[in-house]
Formats: sequence, structure tokens, C-alpha cells
Amino acid sequence: MASNDYAVSFYFELLFKGDKIDFQEISGISEELNVEEIVSGGENRFKYKLPTTSTHPNLGLKRALVPENSKLVTWCKNSIAGGLINSIETNDVSVNLLGANAVVRMKWTFHNAYPIKYSFSDLKSQENGLVIESIDLAYTYFEISSIQ
Repeated sequence: MASNDYAVSFYFELLFKGDKIDFQEISGISEELNVEEIVSGGENRFKYKLPTTSTHPNLGLKRALVPENSKLVTWCKNSIAGGLINSIETNDVSVNLLGANAVVRMKWTFHNAYPIKYSFSDLKSQENGLVIESIDLAYTYFEISSIQ
């Protein structure tokens, strides 16, 4: 593999309901198998570790605050601000890792996602920075597609 064939972590996009949305940072793309430790009677040197369920963190999205209303922001506001009066709408959300010429190299699809947190960075008069909008999504599971 030539050095120019490696995937870079800064060229990506999020797809939500047909819209391509740019973010500064996307975190939480991982999955872990939990284990239960079992002590064997009379054996003090070790514990058996048996697999149980897989878990994953929430998907974290960060970007500079944009003034226009998007489908994603409207979905967040409707899901969180409404409490449980309205049923929560789940959607599939995809993250594409892009290569040269914006060709999709890898795709993660997060199934049955819904927003659980919508926040903004702190406002500080002594700093000259952008206001960052943060969105956390819970989801059931994700699938990985390798496209090259």
C-alpha cells in the first residue's frame, strides 16, 4: 500500500435524511464486548471471563454553530425539548470517510439513532473563538461498509 492510499481522519461527512452535513468532529465510533468474571471454586489464581453483551458509546457530533435551521437541528429540538409527550423519532445516520476526489472509502451506518443531548460551548468574553454546537446521539448498533 502506497503512503497516499492511507485513509485520513479529517475528510468526512455525515448523512442525515439525504442531507450532507459537515462537522468539525465526530467521536464515539467504537464497540466493546463486555465480560462477566466468574470465580471457580477452589481456584484462586484466576477468574474466568465470559462474554456477555456488546456496548458502544454515544455518537458525538461537534461543529461551529450555524444560524440556519437544518433537519438535524429540528429533529434534536423536537426530540429533546418535547420530553416524552411526543414519541421519539429514530433515524439512521451515516458517516462517510472520504478519500481523494470525495470518493467514499468507508461508511458507518448508525441504526435507530435519536438525539439525547444538544448543547453549546461556553460563552467567554476573554476568548476569540467560535460557538460550538454539540449533539449526542444514542443508537442501537452500527454497520461498517468498506467501499473502495
